[in-house]
Amino acid sequence: MSDTNPDKKSYWLDNSKNVTKVFWGVVAVCVLLFAADAFYHKHVELEAESYFGFYSLYGFVACVALVLTAKVIRKILMRDENYYDR
Repeated sequence: MSDTNPDKKSYWLDNSKNVTKVFWGVVAVCVLLFAADAFYHKHVELEAESYFGFYSLYGFVACVALVLTAKVIRKILMRDENYYDR
């Protein structure tokens, strides 16, 4: 098959250069939000909340924990490929 099919639509994220741009854009936003933590006063209830970048690190750790938990749960709940064909 040829990729020059005129009927096939080309999307913006089909180009790997655009995916790289989006990735670095997300990294830049994350770095700016992490740095913004130094410029506002926090009303904390726990000592750990007063540490620089606490919420960014907490969110990152929670996201990684969700992904790892989902990988384990997938192994438990996964069905055979022809499960619905039986």
